[in-house]
Amino acid sequence: MNIFFRGVLLLAAAALVGESLEFIVNMVLARELGELGLGHYMSIFPTVILIIIIASLELPISISKFVAEKEEKQHYSMLKHATKMTILLTVAMIVLALVILPFIPVFNSYHPLVRWLMVILIPLISLTSIARGFFMGKQQMGKLAFSNFFRKLAQLILLTGIYQLFSFDNETAILIALATFVGSELVVFVYLFTAYLIQFKRMQTQNNEHLTSNEVTRSLMAVTIPTTGLRLFHAVTNAIQPFLIKYALSLAGFSGVAATEEFGLLAGVALSIGFFPAFIAHSLLVVLIPTVSEATAKKDVEKLKSLLIRVMGITALYGFPAVAIFLMFSEKLTLMFFHSQSAATYLELLWPSFLFTFFLIPLQAYLIGLGLITTAFVQSVWSTTLSFVLMYMLGSQPSLGMHGIIIGMNAGSVLLMLLHYFSVCKAIGINTWLSARNNYQD
Repeated sequence: MNIFFRGVLLLAAAALVGESLEFIVNMVLARELGELGLGHYMSIFPTVILIIIIASLELPISISKFVAEKEEKQHYSMLKHATKMTILLTVAMIVLALVILPFIPVFNSYHPLVRWLMVILIPLISLTSIARGFFMGKQQMGKLAFSNFFRKLAQLILLTGIYQLFSFDNETAILIALATFVGSELVVFVYLFTAYLIQFKRMQTQNNEHLTSNEVTRSLMAVTIPTTGLRLFHAVTNAIQPFLIKYALSLAGFSGVAATEEFGLLAGVALSIGFFPAFIAHSLLVVLIPTVSEATAKKDVEKLKSLLIRVMGITALYGFPAVAIFLMFSEKLTLMFFHSQSAATYLELLWPSFLFTFFLIPLQAYLIGLGLITTAFVQSVWSTTLSFVLMYMLGSQPSLGMHGIIIGMNAGSVLLMLLHYFSVCKAIGINTWLSARNNYQD
């Protein structure tokens, strides 16, 4: 348990610095791109995340679970086969991207070089995923913490440096913003993959157990396929969401430019501020997956129960004060970006989405560690369906507009958190008030 909390504290501390840098990055983007440019940037970014998820194949999760659950003598053989498999899949994805990306209409409104940036991103993410999964499973959180910090620092330095030295039109400025993001991923790749290769070479000299390629592939794919499906679903829906929001607003009477600007305020200002404390939730997620996986493999029910109680307590400890600050100082916070009453109002109205997401993220890690990935996927489908239906129906009403969109977003977050929470409680034999029961589901 001490290792768990040390890992969380280390990741959270580094993430706090990283998120602070991300906050500054968003301020730079808001200043340089303007409301319309920021709206376009935030509209394309979910598609970038979708490509990252496809490229990663969720190897960080599947490899970390393998490393946490299996004996150390099996790690070298697994990593050897996983690396070969990843290289082959990366080559296939690059070829596929070169064929498909020219025909994806979402890129038509952006600089032609944006497509090539996405191709470059694929091998960086794929190979970094192996290293990330290994260090997660070994609970060497320091390397992950530093890599997250390096990413944000590199992006900020590149972004501010280039914007200070040159002037760009809006289309090129968005290209530069995406290019600096890819550059930051290159920095992470160099750091993490170098550290991984050093440890991989050390393992060659140990007494290792040989595993066949089929064994490793089956073991990794059993986690990778459903987890990738879950992440892909989230990524696809997040990529669709900006266009759904802008379409619903157009039905409510907003012009195309106004709808894009309103989405820019929502995603670039309100959501950026509101989800700032989520770095703690993501730190919990990274440490929880291998910890819960190991406890599940050992059938350590008491550890699973006590861990859930502590994780919920930690989340409440920062989640409720954070939401209170958003409600009391919304206008002062949003003035850091734009002098906009709308953005402040959005920040206030979105508090249920922020709070329940803080709880949702570690609960999803719990479900993955327990092997209930399918459950997480089905529940995500239900909550997203409800959210999208409400966003369309209410957001398209002239009397509601953006307020209707926010109602739909809040409803989806609340429903998904409650579904995940009840599922975890049932699986580990603890009631909804976090009191122990004796019906752990193996």
